Amino acid sequence: MKETYQRKIFDYLIKNKIKNFIGVPDSTMKYFIDQGFKRKKILITTREEEAIGIATGFALSKSNSLVFMQNAGFANSVSTITSLVQLYEIPLIFLIGWRGYLKNDAPEHTKIGKIQPNLLKLLDLQAKIITDENWKASCNWALKKLASLESCALIIRRVST
Repeated sequence: MKETYQRKIFDYLIKNKIKNFIGVPDSTMKYFIDQGFKRKKILITTREEEAIGIATGFALSKSNSLVFMQNAGFANSVSTITSLVQLYEIPLIFLIGWRGYLKNDAPEHTKIGKIQPNLLKLLDLQAKIITDENWKASCNWALKKLASLESCALIIRRVST
């Protein structure tokens, strides 16, 4: 996803009452994260489960949150998602970088990249792939989910550079 759109997404979500952006950095969304640093609105954690825990605390205090991570980290956090977020119906937006989507990605990303769509389906976590063309509609969809007290995921695919 192009730099301009990643920055627009961040600004659009802040404008639409996402207060907290917590997660583990991923190069797939580097401009999104950089925009958060520029606006002093990003909290970096060392693990995805930690980010989800902090975001859950914010959600319980009625403060909307987005948790960002790479898909390998998403896979690592499945237990936290099922036993905390889904069990207690915590409304969060997940922004997940889809590594392994392209054939020329690093070998360690290939397997998780291949199973990511099925993993989301198995978890019954509704998701949309966000692109330069559909970013605003995808953000609006996620914001509606959050307003309905549902969690969802926005997926950013890694593009070749």
